[in-house]
Amino acid sequence: MSVNRPRSVSVLSWTRSEKRGSARVAAPGGPWLNGPLISFVQVAFSLDDVGAFFIPFVFYLSYFLFALPSSAVARRIGLKRGLASALLVMAAGTALFGECVAGRWYAGALAGLLVLGAGLTLLQVTVNPYVSLLGPPERAAQRIAIMGICNKCAGILAPLALALLVMRDIGGVAERARAARDPAVREAILAGFMRAIYWPYMGMAAILVAMAALIALSPLPELDVPLSRRPDDAWRARILRPRLLAGIGAMFLYVGVEVMAGDAIGTYARGMGLPLEQTRFLTALTLAAMMLGYLAGLLAVPRLLSQERCMELSCLAGCGLTVLAWATHGTLSVLCVALLGLSNAMIMPALFPIAIRGAGAATPLASALLVMAFSGGAVMPQLYVRLKPVMGFQPVFAMLMLPSYLAILLYGRHVGRE
Repeated sequence: MSVNRPRSVSVLSWTRSEKRGSARVAAPGGPWLNGPLISFVQVAFSLDDVGAFFIPFVFYLSYFLFALPSSAVARRIGLKRGLASALLVMAAGTALFGECVAGRWYAGALAGLLVLGAGLTLLQVTVNPYVSLLGPPERAAQRIAIMGICNKCAGILAPLALALLVMRDIGGVAERARAARDPAVREAILAGFMRAIYWPYMGMAAILVAMAALIALSPLPELDVPLSRRPDDAWRARILRPRLLAGIGAMFLYVGVEVMAGDAIGTYARGMGLPLEQTRFLTALTLAAMMLGYLAGLLAVPRLLSQERCMELSCLAGCGLTVLAWATHGTLSVLCVALLGLSNAMIMPALFPIAIRGAGAATPLASALLVMAFSGGAVMPQLYVRLKPVMGFQPVFAMLMLPSYLAILLYGRHVGRE
């Protein structure tokens, strides 16, 4: 694969450029607001679980819709400018979401999430290959782990800020709205609750614009990955090889289990009888566990074990925690779900480099296909909320999570070590 690297990007050692680049291109914590937002829209728009779970459905569906167009944009304008453009699109979606929620228009709010997801899709199409190519391939998982640490820092703070600033009395609002006999009084209660989200989202939009400017003006190198203008047989063979095709399936399942642990945990905990005042913080707890997992992976890979072995151990841990969550009840079961963040942390940093390894000139398209597989985050939570009234929330959770971890484990063992 022909990659143009400036001299400052060493392929022989873990350089300052690798660390700085991984940190600067880390994605913001936008996706991790979906967990508390599910509870927020349930109260604000009086929705059931299926209606509220359109939040992650629309958000992650955008990855499927916009991955290939984003790949074309990234090839045209380059990876670095693609990063800056992605942040600007995310800012527009964030502002639209805040405006529509304050205006009490749920369909418009979902449209804002779709735009935000489009920006994140462009970000993923550019950031993952950028960080993977920023240095030697055996350290790719380590670089993506640094990016993940920065991401999860924002991801922990964002839902905490939303819970404290916007949802601090969500239980009381829900009770007062249910108790109000006059529809006008009920609407006034909910309208005031929804308006509280406006300025936090406008502030996040402004931060994203500032980050776009920082990326555009930074000395980060531009890494060029040329794509064949006319696909030939060799190019097609790289795209159709089993490593990538199976990796797409594994990525679909991985994002599904990650979203279940981060976004569905609030609904899971309410099934255990925990009140809204407690469940609003659980997404941040999952992300804190992911942060610990990233830090552990950063120290261990590749110093103590390979990224492939780390992924296998993570899948085994996910299987064990899923079984414990199924076998226990109450706070202990919810804690096992939150700890899935720890087991999930080092799957993605290893899975993405394994899947695109050897893609050569087809790397941008391979990256786009993997990002399309992020739509697993749209499908798996919808299956969960639609099946849990029939089968019960604990059995459905285990039924979705356990086979997914096992499938990713098989991929890592039989494909990742080739």
